[in-house]
Amino acid sequence: MHIQINTDRNIDGREALAAHLSSETEQALSRFSDHITRVEVHLSDENSDKKGGKDRLKCVMEARLEGRHPLVVTHQATTLEQAFNGAADKLTRLIENTIGRTGDQRGHRADLPPFGLDVPGDEEDE
Repeated sequence: MHIQINTDRNIDGREALAAHLSSETEQALSRFSDHITRVEVHLSDENSDKKGGKDRLKCVMEARLEGRHPLVVTHQATTLEQAFNGAADKLTRLIENTIGRTGDQRGHRADLPPFGLDVPGDEEDE
């Protein structure tokens, strides 16, 4: 799983932050590492040119699962840590649901009829 951290020019300490968030991302998504080929994290300060403002820091996370379209989540918060953690939680749930749906579809047998339907040749002797 390749992890790439991107920040806008308004985020301080980009290199140290990128190393920390890369480690956090790997830890948060480690149980899905067999399915994920790449994760991109984009951090930005939406209101950097304005004073104050609620929910001004934004984290967008994109995961690429093998053989699937990218999964993308966004979270805004007042701190980078909150924005990152919120996005990581959303992405984890989205991946769980996506992989779970795939497993459910593969787990259903096509050769069995829906419940309650008679199967030809399966009649009991009267």
